[in-house]
Amino acid sequence: MILAHLANMAHVPTSLALFFQEAQVGFSPLQLWGNMGNLARVVVIILFIMSIWSLAVIIDRALYFSAARKQSREFAPKVAGALKDGRLDEAIKVADRSKKSHLAEVVTAGLQEFRSFGSGGAITEEQIESSKRALERSEAIVHAKLKRGLGGLATIGSTAPFIGLFGTVVGILNAFQQIATQKTSGIGAVAGGISEALVTTAFGLLVAIPAVMTFNYFTGKVEAFDVEMDNSSSELVDYFIKQSHR
Repeated sequence: MILAHLANMAHVPTSLALFFQEAQVGFSPLQLWGNMGNLARVVVIILFIMSIWSLAVIIDRALYFSAARKQSREFAPKVAGALKDGRLDEAIKVADRSKKSHLAEVVTAGLQEFRSFGSGGAITEEQIESSKRALERSEAIVHAKLKRGLGGLATIGSTAPFIGLFGTVVGILNAFQQIATQKTSGIGAVAGGISEALVTTAFGLLVAIPAVMTFNYFTGKVEAFDVEMDNSSSELVDYFIKQSHR
């Protein structure tokens, strides 16, 4: 019994070698592409377009947020010093030079609205309220700019796995169709369908995972920027109120 079992075990490596030799499926990109059906190729093309779009949004948002952070750090102390000395025009000029700063865009809107009432005379409650509304409108506009493209990332992250799964289903169906057509159940009959199924699944996950991770990261950045804009708006309104009491 033991000798017979060992003899059978000796044939396992040979059987496995014949199993993979029968499949004759290459794993290079060109070979995998050649083994795919037309519908699976359409799925891969769609996922490729989604990956390019996702990459473009990631690069664009990363550069935009980096510039906004850098310019805001330079802008904040300069405009604070100008306002402390009562140089309103100088503060507006400093804000205008920081085009990509989210803080500068919000503060500029409030300062310009405040200045539009004129520099002479006492500061009225209407002037302060009008400046406050201008700050709120500017915050909403800047928030929309910061979130530009993030909706696309969320869509790609949530739909790419399902598109890849659709390709997987198509690949499995092709595998069963090949079994029915060739009247054989060997691995060679289903290798093409299985390979395209695995490729579309892997590609879908490859597209979705970076999109979801960067979407969550950029959403956190936007929330942090929103807090900074709220604080800056509040401080500017307090500055206007203090000026009105002088």
